[in-house]
Amino acid sequence: MVAKRKRARSEQENQEEPLPLPPLVRDSEQPIKKKGKWMNKQRVLVFGSRGMSFRDRHLMDDLRSLLPHSKPESKKERKDDLRVINEIAEMKNCNKCIYFESKKKKDLYVWVSNIPRGPSVKFLVLNAHTMKELKMTGNCLKGSRPFLSFDPAFDEPHWAVIKELFVQTLGTPNNHPKSQPFHDHVFTFSILDNKIWFRNYEILGMDGKLSEIGPRFVLDPIKLFDSSFGGVTLWENPAYINPNMIRREKHKAAGYKYINKKQQKEGFKKRTPIQPFRGDPTNEVFQTKAPEEATGGEKQLFIRKKF
Repeated sequence: MVAKRKRARSEQENQEEPLPLPPLVRDSEQPIKKKGKWMNKQRVLVFGSRGMSFRDRHLMDDLRSLLPHSKPESKKERKDDLRVINEIAEMKNCNKCIYFESKKKKDLYVWVSNIPRGPSVKFLVLNAHTMKELKMTGNCLKGSRPFLSFDPAFDEPHWAVIKELFVQTLGTPNNHPKSQPFHDHVFTFSILDNKIWFRNYEILGMDGKLSEIGPRFVLDPIKLFDSSFGGVTLWENPAYINPNMIRREKHKAAGYKYINKKQQKEGFKKRTPIQPFRGDPTNEVFQTKAPEEATGGEKQLFIRKKF
């Protein structure tokens, strides 16, 4: 009986002992324990084609750094069909893709596609600026989740499809293993002149002050397809002008200077007569030479007669 009572007392003492509290200060090398499940498993494949310029390559790298759920891939040959990208994305276990396509080492096109069934959109990139330029003074923590701010004009049908693609592609999933559990920057999408203007701002404080981080660029939409990298055209931009046509018009404007100069010369030849005009014949009487230049019979004109 005595032994049973001692055991009961020891069990009661062990139950009454308080549990040890966790330390108030966490070691900097200790990883953060993330709570919650990663439900929205979006993975974006970001890569480009061969022949890209240095500015286009830096723009692609900046976009990768802003998307912690992105995956890289080696450059694609330009001669290959675009539908090969669907197989590459499936091998990388990605359900979204951002493909940078360079043509003539001058024009940069961007495809945003939902793998493998679509839809997909093709854009022309204009006025691109990277994060490393001096005008970008902001700075945000790598891996933080962005706010997505859209213009009210995205309520139209074709803009609404593009908006949903941007939300699923550029929005960092909640509880992603490589993301940070807070928001400190904003992606803004504005529509002006039938183009999408992209800006990235850092949130400086609760008062709403912003500082631009970059990159910044303008997207000119070309076509909206029902499947991934092709298919039936759902919408086509009527205000889109091919950059080849723009360069052609510039060459024409430069050639007009030469054409106008040739036309002026031909007009001057038409206005001038073949033979020069003859004046009054009596004017030749007064066309005499100086005495020191006269020779032969011309000297008789300057001899004064003595009376």
